Amino acid sequence: MENRKKEIIAYFREMDRSYFMDANKDLASLDHALPIGFEQTISQPSLVLEMTLALDLQSHHKVLEVGTGSGFQTTLLAVFSGAVYTIERIEELHNRAKERLAQLNIHNIHFKLGDGSIGWQEQAPFDRIMVTAAASEVPAELLDQLSNDGKMVIPVGNSFNQELLLIEKDTNGKLHKISLNKVLFVPLKGKYEI
Repeated sequence: MENRKKEIIAYFREMDRSYFMDANKDLASLDHALPIGFEQTISQPSLVLEMTLALDLQSHHKVLEVGTGSGFQTTLLAVFSGAVYTIERIEELHNRAKERLAQLNIHNIHFKLGDGSIGWQEQAPFDRIMVTAAASEVPAELLDQLSNDGKMVIPVGNSFNQELLLIEKDTNGKLHKISLNKVLFVPLKGKYEI
């Protein structure tokens, strides 16, 4: 596991964040969330790494990502898992991310345009779930779509006070929640909007 962590960190450090941005490219090296249009952001790099490492990704994992955004997080998930199923509700961001990732020759990503807060039932269960926007509560649909022995990272709270949660489902289907950090993400739109 320690080697895996080192591989993810090394790959992450080589990633060119500016590639995933259409504006503010000169600010890409800053450890801040930055706007990507449509009231959405590309997340703070250190937080992207923290969330990815918390999932403990393995090469056979099937991952659901809620909120494709720029495709920055999607790329990291795809390189270190078996397959990524990513959902974006904003068509222009969805299309741009598809184009970017095709140019990077990453082919284990499945894209969907829609409400990610209800997951992707047809493709469930998922070994890992990454939610990149804050929900008012943990969506029941996502918990249902998380496999036993699975992990989910999700920011939960309101517009001013959010907690980054790691939710683990054990082999018997029992849930365990761990608070990782205080965070501030854009709101998850759809059924679980804050």
